[in-house]
Amino acid sequence: MKPHALVTNDDGIQSAFLHRLVEALLEHFDVSVAAPASEQSWIGRAISRHNPVEAIPCADLFHHNVQAWSISGTPTDCVNIALGNLLPNKPDIVISGINIGFNTTETLILSSGTIAAAIEGAQWGIPAIAYSKCIPSHLFDAIANANGHTSEGEFSNSIYHACQHAAKLALKTVQSPPKPGTVRNVNFPVNTTDSTTTEQTFPAKIKLGSLFSETSPGTYKFRFAAGTEDKSQMNSDRAALERGNISHSLLDFSKIGQVQAQSLH
Repeated sequence: MKPHALVTNDDGIQSAFLHRLVEALLEHFDVSVAAPASEQSWIGRAISRHNPVEAIPCADLFHHNVQAWSISGTPTDCVNIALGNLLPNKPDIVISGINIGFNTTETLILSSGTIAAAIEGAQWGIPAIAYSKCIPSHLFDAIANANGHTSEGEFSNSIYHACQHAAKLALKTVQSPPKPGTVRNVNFPVNTTDSTTTEQTFPAKIKLGSLFSETSPGTYKFRFAAGTEDKSQMNSDRAALERGNISHSLLDFSKIGQVQAQSLH
């Protein structure tokens, strides 16, 4: 019997990156999907306290025998509702992603809906992984606006290899689970191949500054800023990506009153 994976994301259930990950996982897992009905990026661990959340079955969006629900809530809502209400049995792993764009550095990790969904799984005592994919700057807007679909052959191959790495690491995680309450945060570089090296990393510290620009007097609009990184952090997640390697950090939420981010040993 195959292990069971619950898959989610923050880009929405229509994201091609999520669908390609599911296809790769099916070789090793039985898969259920509970993902947001629409994009929920930068929402962190938000929970829909005041509004009702609807879960609509949508297995027809996927090939093979995949349970799936489109959920009108946040990534954390999706995992919580799936674990507490939709799935008859606890899955063997919770997988979030693959995110359109990287999730590196302490600041972005704390803002990420992708990572928040994995954290929710870890809080239920289930092994959890968050996957994210770097995208070339000249392709980012087009790919994001197209829900992860791309006609770029070379980059499409890079996504394929990222999904293969993701499926293999997920299987290894089930076979040898990390300490309860921890989350594997994995970021794939722009050019990912079957032989791309994986580095054990820690989340880089950055000075982010303002994320908003004034569009009219008293009105501000979000704009992404990469921030300023301490380049001396040679083992950071962002440094590994700049070297063209896969970044693999272990986020430790297991200690009461203390959150640690550390590299794997």
